[in-house]
Amino acid sequence: MTFPVIGVIGGGQLARMMAGPAVELGLELRVLAEGPDVAAVAAVARAQVGDYRDLETLRAFAAGVDVLTFDHEHVPGELLDRLALDGVALHPSPPALRHAQDKLVMRRAVEDLGLPNPAWRAVRTLADVESFADATGWPVVLKTPRGGYDGKGVLVVRDAAGLAAAGSWLTGGELLVEQFVPFRRELSVLVARRPSGDAITWPVVESIQVDSVCDEVLAPAPDLPGEVAAAVTAAALRLAESLGVTGVMAVELFETPGVGAGYLINELAMRPHNSGHWTMDGAATGQFEQHLRAVLDLPLGATHAIAEHAVMKNVLGGANTDLYGAYPSALSSGTSAKVHVYGKGVRPGRKIGHVNALAVPGEPLATVRARASRVAAILRDGTDLPSAEQDRPKGMQ
Repeated sequence: MTFPVIGVIGGGQLARMMAGPAVELGLELRVLAEGPDVAAVAAVARAQVGDYRDLETLRAFAAGVDVLTFDHEHVPGELLDRLALDGVALHPSPPALRHAQDKLVMRRAVEDLGLPNPAWRAVRTLADVESFADATGWPVVLKTPRGGYDGKGVLVVRDAAGLAAAGSWLTGGELLVEQFVPFRRELSVLVARRPSGDAITWPVVESIQVDSVCDEVLAPAPDLPGEVAAAVTAAALRLAESLGVTGVMAVELFETPGVGAGYLINELAMRPHNSGHWTMDGAATGQFEQHLRAVLDLPLGATHAIAEHAVMKNVLGGANTDLYGAYPSALSSGTSAKVHVYGKGVRPGRKIGHVNALAVPGEPLATVRARASRVAAILRDGTDLPSAEQDRPKGMQ
C-alpha cells in the first residue's frame, strides 16, 4: 500500500507541527529546511537543507514528493510558476498564494469582491502619502507589500510632521498606505478548502497582540455578535472560493462595532496560522491535520470546538534557557494545559512554543486564561508561582 509524500517548503514550527498529524494518518512528510537546526528537522524522517530561492533546489526537492505545500509565504512567485509549469502539484497554487505574499494584490482582490477593506492606496512618494492622509485623516499606516510579519514592515505615521521618518521606506517601489483603523479588537477566522471545492471554517477567535506579536488567542471570540461572526465566516469562505485557496487560510480582521459591516479585513495567511494553534487541542480537527487533508483533497474533518472556552498562550523567549527543567513546575501548575515546544534556541521575544488550555464545564474564561498564562510564564521564567496550586480550578485534573 502506497501513501502519498507531502513536501513542505520551509522548516519552521508550522512544518514541525504538521509532523504529528502526518504520522497519525500514515503519511510521509519531507521538509526543505533553511538549515540543519531549524525547528522541523528533528520532527521528520527526511529533511533536505537547501535554498528555497534557488529553482534547481526546488525542482530536486519536488521530484521526490507528490504534493508541495508551505511553512511560509516567502518563496519567489516566479519560481513557483516554473514549478507549476513542470507539473508540480502546489497547494496553495501560485496565483492564490500571491494574495498572501503581496498586500497590494490582496487589497485589490478584497476590493474587487466588495468585502470590507480599510481605505488604502498604492504610493511611491511622500507626497502620495500626504495626499492620502489629507483625504482620510491622520494617522496612516505605511506597509511594505511583501515580506512583513509580526509588526515588521509596518510604520504608523501619526501626522505630517512625522512624515519625513518614512522617507527611507520610499525608495522607488510601490508601498501600501492604509487608514489607521480605530478597532475594538483583532479577530481571526481559519478556513480550509480542498481542490475539489469543499470548504469549512473554525469558530471566529479573538487574537490579542502585544508589541505587534500574537500573545494570546481566545476561542471562540467572547461576546462577538452573531451577525458579525456569520459575516466574517461568510467572507472567509468567499475569499477561499474566489481566490482558489487550497489548504488552510487565516483571515485576520479588525472588529469595528457600529461601523460598516462591523469588521474590516486586515491580512491573509495561506498556511496554518498562529491564531489557529488552539485547534490542536480545542477543536474536533486541528488545523495541521486539516491542512494535510486539504492539500491531498481528502474529506475535511469537523471543526467544532470541544470546550466552551479554549485559550492559546504563546511562549516567548525569556530568562529561562532550560525549558525542560521548568516542566515539573509548569506541568503541575496546569495539569490540563497542553504544552507545545518548537525545538528552537531561546532568544528574548522569540516564539519558542505555546500553551493550550481548555475549560471544564462551567469554568469561566478568565480562569482558563490565568491557567494558560501561568504555565507559559513558568516556561519563560523558569520559576514556579506560589499561587499555582491555590488558583487551580476545583475539579481540575
